[in-house]
Amino acid sequence: MADEELFDGIEAVDMSKHPSGIVPTIQNIVSTVNLDCKLNLQAIALHARNAEYNPKRFAAVIMRLRDPKTTALIFASGGLVCTGAKTESDSKLAARKYARIIEKLGYPASFKDFRIQNIVGSCDVRFPIRLELFQCFSGEFAHYDPELFPGLIYRMVKSKIVMLIFVSGKIVITGAKVREEIYSAFENIFPLINQFKKKTRTDLRQATTALVCH
Repeated sequence: MADEELFDGIEAVDMSKHPSGIVPTIQNIVSTVNLDCKLNLQAIALHARNAEYNPKRFAAVIMRLRDPKTTALIFASGGLVCTGAKTESDSKLAARKYARIIEKLGYPASFKDFRIQNIVGSCDVRFPIRLELFQCFSGEFAHYDPELFPGLIYRMVKSKIVMLIFVSGKIVITGAKVREEIYSAFENIFPLINQFKKKTRTDLRQATTALVCH
């Protein structure tokens, strides 16, 4: 167990698969399911707890659960989108709970075609990054315009993963279907990010001290 540690307080992570020593934290999982029945959204909002419906603003009921802490968008067609879960199992559990609520309101709700649509993770490399040089080196895969958005947008070559990389060293990773895609995408790009580490005052002091000592 020396090379494993708890992740999200739930499951162990094999640190041998994370040579960077950094494990991205899962921040949000978006899933969808088909309830396979037509719904009266006005009636659902009226009778369900923690539900709201304003058709002038959005054509879906917004429903919330405390456990797992999630939000659902429920459409008249029977489509349901679940957001806010931190694990795949919690996302599925929450979607099932929403389906049961609809069923208890008298609808013949099913639970068809459950899918994880997007997993969002984040991490902090704990050093500032020279984004201008990073963009020059990365070419067409990176876009950086600090006047429009403070982060560099990096699109992975062989997947649909998109990263938002900030000068501070904070990184947001999105577009994954399974969490392993988050992990592997970060490990693939970390060596490149490390090449564009911005020298801090501490780094310069340490370098000066090393020269003086020699």
